[in-house]
Amino acid sequence: MKFLSRFTPLQIAIHLYAWSAAAWILYELITGTFSINPIQELEQRTGRHAITLLLLSLMCTPINTIFKWSEPLKRRRTLGLYAFMYATIHVIIFVDLDYGLAWSLIAQTVLQKPYIVVGMLTFLMLMPLAFTSFDIWKKRLGKNWKRLHQLVYFIAPLAVLHYAWSKKGDLFSLSGDIIRPLIYGLILAIFLTFRIPAIRKAFASFRARGLPLPPKKVTQPKVDTP
Repeated sequence: MKFLSRFTPLQIAIHLYAWSAAAWILYELITGTFSINPIQELEQRTGRHAITLLLLSLMCTPINTIFKWSEPLKRRRTLGLYAFMYATIHVIIFVDLDYGLAWSLIAQTVLQKPYIVVGMLTFLMLMPLAFTSFDIWKKRLGKNWKRLHQLVYFIAPLAVLHYAWSKKGDLFSLSGDIIRPLIYGLILAIFLTFRIPAIRKAFASFRARGLPLPPKKVTQPKVDTP
C-alpha cells in the first residue's frame, strides 16, 4: 500500500492502460487464442496503441483548458514515452519479424508503399522528442526545447495518416476499413482545435462568464477595547 500511495489515481490508470496492450497480447499468446497471422496482428496492435497513447498525450492540454485540472499536464511526458515505446516495438516487429532484417527488401517495400515512408518519418521525428523529454534536456535546450516538442502537433497527424493509409479503405468515398482511422482523425482534429490561440481564448472567456464569481469577504471593522 505504501508503494501505491506514491502514485495518484491518474498515474496508476495511465500505467495500467499503457501496459494493457502488452499484457493482453501475452495472455492470448499463452492461451493460444492469438491471431492466425501473428506478425501482422502484432504490428497492428502495437501501432494502434502507440497512436492512442500519443493522442492521449495531446488530450492533456484540452482537459486542463476545459476543467482547469493541472495534473494531466504533468502526465504528458509519461504518455508520450509510452507512445514511443510501442512505436519502437512496432518498428522492430516490421524490420525484424516481418522482413528478417533484409534491408534491401525493406527499402524496396518502403519505396513501393508510401504509407511506410510516412510511418518511418513519424518514428524518426518522435525519436528526438523522446530522448529530450527529460528535465536535464529541458534545461540544456532552453527555449529551443519547447520549439522542438511542438513537432508533436505535426507528428500526430502523420501518425494518423500512416494508419489510415495502411488500411484497406477509402476515406473520401467512406468505404472499406475506415471506422478507426476516421475516429482517430476526428479526435485529433478536436484536440488540435484547442491549440488555436483564438479558440482557447474564446473558450476561456466563455467559461469565465459561465462561472459565478466567488463572494467577496466582508471584513468587520476593528473595535478598540478600552
